[in-house]
Amino acid sequence: MAKSSKKKNSDSEKLYPAEEQGILHEETEEEKGEAMDLGEEDEEVYTKKGRELLEEDDEIDTWEEGFMEGATDSGQLGKDALTGEPLMDIEDVYELEFNGKTHRFINEKNAKAFLKKQKEKR
Repeated sequence: MAKSSKKKNSDSEKLYPAEEQGILHEETEEEKGEAMDLGEEDEEVYTKKGRELLEEDDEIDTWEEGFMEGATDSGQLGKDALTGEPLMDIEDVYELEFNGKTHRFINEKNAKAFLKKQKEKR
């Protein structure tokens, strides 16, 4: 009788699912947002949806939302779009949506000056 060259799995050659090895499915931004909306996950300051929810719930101020968005994204929303001055410790941050982008300012005067400047460029 011929012996088979195939080896059977021994106890030392166990196979484990990915989850047991720490290989987990990474949630998309949309999945995280849905989980936060449903209360299944805590709001994260490092995601756009999390920052929005925290700001809506008055857990963070508008300037903090802008600062964290700037820290995690392009860095532009944590400072005044006209002067470049940081928005930290500003009581009322003014937001302006222009050409599909959000711009933040330390006061209404800067927002108006920014709009005027943009219109002059056209």
